[in-house]
Amino acid sequence: MNETPIKPCLILGIESSCDETAAAVVADGRRILSNIVATQVDVHQVYGGVVPEIASRMHVEAILPVIDQALKQADVALKDIDAIAVTHGPGLVGALLVGLSAAKGLAAVAHKPLIGVHHIAGHMAANYLADKSWDPPYLCLVVSGAHSHLVVVNDYEQFNVIARTRDDAAGEAFDKIARAIGLGYPGGPLLEKAALGGNPHALTFPQTNFADSLDFSFSGLKTAALNQLNRLKQQVELSGEDWTTIVSLRDFAASYQQAIIDVLVARAILAAQTHHMKRLAVAGGVSANRCLRDNLAASAQQAGIEFLCPPLEFCTDNAAMIASAGYYAFENGTNDTFDLNATATLELA
Repeated sequence: MNETPIKPCLILGIESSCDETAAAVVADGRRILSNIVATQVDVHQVYGGVVPEIASRMHVEAILPVIDQALKQADVALKDIDAIAVTHGPGLVGALLVGLSAAKGLAAVAHKPLIGVHHIAGHMAANYLADKSWDPPYLCLVVSGAHSHLVVVNDYEQFNVIARTRDDAAGEAFDKIARAIGLGYPGGPLLEKAALGGNPHALTFPQTNFADSLDFSFSGLKTAALNQLNRLKQQVELSGEDWTTIVSLRDFAASYQQAIIDVLVARAILAAQTHHMKRLAVAGGVSANRCLRDNLAASAQQAGIEFLCPPLEFCTDNAAMIASAGYYAFENGTNDTFDLNATATLELA
């Protein structure tokens, strides 16, 4: 007698925290059935950064078609979904409200549980999509435009933030200098591209260390880079030449990039050793930086620490990671009410 196959738990994930409108269907927290992302990068590129009002308006236009496409690609109907997971913070509050409103409406109409997901928890859950055998406990380095965290993940919903940035996040530090040297938006990927083939030791930038903390600080490094750039410009001011005749753009970019990466890698390895963690993961948009990934992998191997980083498509904002995080919250009995609100500065509990 044939046994009835066990029905997978299907989570519809929705993400709209910044400038990506995304929806995905994930089975049992690990298997991606669909993952649709509508990006706004080309629109915001004209302005040199994300314009919140424009982002919100574009989310409104894209959200329902993206959700519909995610369901169709997964070959499921809304009635087949077990729960709806949605990012409710942190992020741009107007952008968050678009995804949250859509999730609430669908949950109400289809009588499905609603699960609010912290954006950082979503990024960390991308590792469960990358490696189906990966599970807590582990240490996670979270690096994005707004966050630089070291998080001990004790269980799927138990997080202990042991370090964070005291000023600029790593991604913000990349973006600001990218603009200063004329690369434009999005700064991080453009600076990484500019650094290819450059000498990472051509220039020396300061690193901030705290005697009693693993916290990050990138404002001093960023200011030092701006000062260095101004000195270079002053040296060629009278001749009318470009500052890159003294230090090439790729050497400047490579040196600045390496200075940030050195801090991130050193703190992550030290944190793993201090907290006796044998496994290290990385998450967030900046984790797409290949130099960071390579440096983390090499340092982790040298320290005898198992290392995991998600594929590039799961480093940037997407809804599959939200659905994965939502699955573990759903399995743990989480069920938010319809008064769940968007929170721009939501802390990771």
